[in-house]
Amino acid sequence: MTRAQRRTRTTRLTAPLAAAALLAGGLGAVALSAGSAQAAPAAASAAAPDDFNGDGYADLVVGAPDATVSSAAKAGYVAVTYGSADGVSTTHTQVISRSTGGVPGSATANQRFGASFAKGDLDGDGFGDLVIAGGKAGSVVLWGSASGLTGGTALAGYGASPQTGDFDGDGTTDLALFSAQSLGGDDPEGAPAALWKGPVSRAGKPAAVLPLLDKSLWWGYEEDDASCETGGGCEDGPSSITGPVDSGEVGDVNGDGKDDIVQWVYGGDGVWGNRLLLGGGNGFTRGWVPGEDTGRDTGTGIGDVDNDGYDDVVVGRDGWNDKVRVAFGSASGLSEDNVQSFDQSLPGFPGAEEEGDALGATVSVGDVTGDGFADIALGLPGEDVGDVEDAGSVALIPGSASGVTGTGAQTFHQNTKGVPGVAEAGDRFGVSSALLDVDGDGHLDLAAGSTAENGENGAVWVLPGTANGLTATSSVAFGAGDLSAPATKAHFGAFLR
Repeated sequence: MTRAQRRTRTTRLTAPLAAAALLAGGLGAVALSAGSAQAAPAAASAAAPDDFNGDGYADLVVGAPDATVSSAAKAGYVAVTYGSADGVSTTHTQVISRSTGGVPGSATANQRFGASFAKGDLDGDGFGDLVIAGGKAGSVVLWGSASGLTGGTALAGYGASPQTGDFDGDGTTDLALFSAQSLGGDDPEGAPAALWKGPVSRAGKPAAVLPLLDKSLWWGYEEDDASCETGGGCEDGPSSITGPVDSGEVGDVNGDGKDDIVQWVYGGDGVWGNRLLLGGGNGFTRGWVPGEDTGRDTGTGIGDVDNDGYDDVVVGRDGWNDKVRVAFGSASGLSEDNVQSFDQSLPGFPGAEEEGDALGATVSVGDVTGDGFADIALGLPGEDVGDVEDAGSVALIPGSASGVTGTGAQTFHQNTKGVPGVAEAGDRFGVSSALLDVDGDGHLDLAAGSTAENGENGAVWVLPGTANGLTATSSVAFGAGDLSAPATKAHFGAFLR
């Protein structure tokens, strides 16, 4: 995970979320510029993927995929809140939709622009870039600069869950692209996918287009299928992959210097699950990962929990498994024989386990404390707070050389002293999360979302990280109205990165 620097904002919530004007209409055709996100003298050291304006602070991106934009219902947008020594700010922001000047395309109903997105320095200029999925209309790349995100390059045909990383191990950022597919049917068909070798120019041209899957291995997966010869429509052909892709996380589970992707994909018959794509010089190969067949939504995160040099995969509890699982990485990747499982009965885990808590509905993994061990942030959006049903909470479980022990575990909710707001029934606080250092103090901060807050308008909270874990002190919260963005049932905070 990336680093940046520190701290304090004073925006607070009442119950429900205090909002400025809630805009029922659409984002105007305001040109995409970052005049309100001016770069400050560098005082921190965020890695380029998280830092769009090069000021050394990580920038938080918030998705609002169900917002009405230019009178188009569920057209969607993303909000970029720039980091600073005082943390994220509701004044140094950009709100970006298909109606924003410079962004290719136009806002259309049910497009859900911003349902997923990825960060990465695609052109190698030292500024993070943002790739926003736009459904059937394809994706858009916004380019980082000293003044923030600018411009807009269309990626036609690839509108689902883009992923960035050094997948071939050559030191440049690559871009894995997937197509938007309709859900339904017992046996999803293949759809176009591509691996763009970095660097990617601002004209949308990669250094090369590689097969998504390694040519030396894909043939055997679909024996005697003539369509596989050209990769057209078969699951593991080099230019197609089966199953609608909803989200993904990137890390290196086998320590070979090539990034890997864990994807959340639809397998048919109403069942979702994880798929592991292992990076390589000739495209991805397949590997085992927990949660391949889950039956319901659950979170997945990647990070080095035991600090052994291999990233580990953390999967929340799901329809078939009632525990969170940590699959530890190794030189040979992940194995069913090297998995740790736990739930709220873990010694030191605050709170009692109840049916419907949805432990790990969202998972983020990163080193909050700075001790070298990645910590695990878990959303529990179905947890009751006292007698308030489904108010929701978030937990931080520290990593260690022994994996997860429960020592030092923390939980937070809207009735925690210092956390803005008041726990209300059905808020489902913790339905989304991200770990990144928005205040530049060397400790990752936790962003947590509640899409049900304020009548399904949604809101986001940021809890600062410290050497002792997360703290509610100086935590902040904001909604779409605080950014002068469309708020009504926008589900602001549905996706965070």
